[in-house]
Amino acid sequence: MIRIRTRLAAAAAAGAAVVASLAAVAPTADAAAAQATTAPLAPVASVDLQRYLGDWNQVAAIPQIFQIQCARDSRATYTAVDASTIGVRNTCRTWLGFSSSVTGQATVLDPTTNAQLRVNFNGIPNFGDTSQPNYVITYLSPDYSTAIVGDPARRSGFVLSRTPDLQGITWSQIRDIVTERGYDACKFRITPVAGGRQDRSRLCTL
Repeated sequence: MIRIRTRLAAAAAAGAAVVASLAAVAPTADAAAAQATTAPLAPVASVDLQRYLGDWNQVAAIPQIFQIQCARDSRATYTAVDASTIGVRNTCRTWLGFSSSVTGQATVLDPTTNAQLRVNFNGIPNFGDTSQPNYVITYLSPDYSTAIVGDPARRSGFVLSRTPDLQGITWSQIRDIVTERGYDACKFRITPVAGGRQDRSRLCTL
């Protein structure tokens, strides 16, 4: 969130005029919040891709049309292809109890942070500007046990955990982080994962 702090050091006689002139042009708290929300989703400062590789459990997400068949146990596995490309394999358990999977690649578009990537899935058409990221790592715990990712416009959002249940962080902290990143926490729902939560609660209620 954008916070504007103004310190005025003026003589008493001129103070009222200075405050009045600032009030006329300074954004309100609501306007500042709206500006933060409409700004592109911010990436973390740095990602060690080797540490980021491996298995992740999707423990909460903004429901996506491409996941409509997935009932539970959504997971992602990331593998190294080369210095700037990651292999992606997403799996889930469908409503009929079958396993479903899709494979693709994620290309690093921001080598300064390694936190902005373009993910493409095999056999699925690309939409939009493919030179722009659609996978932004906006939160990553120091021990790489929890991550929050989404697209720059916040149409998608995923809470990823190395374990089926959160480790070293609480759901209320996750809620606060996604809110601070400009998301509506009520759009996120818990994703049932074996060994983790089994409800589908909205994140804003936790």
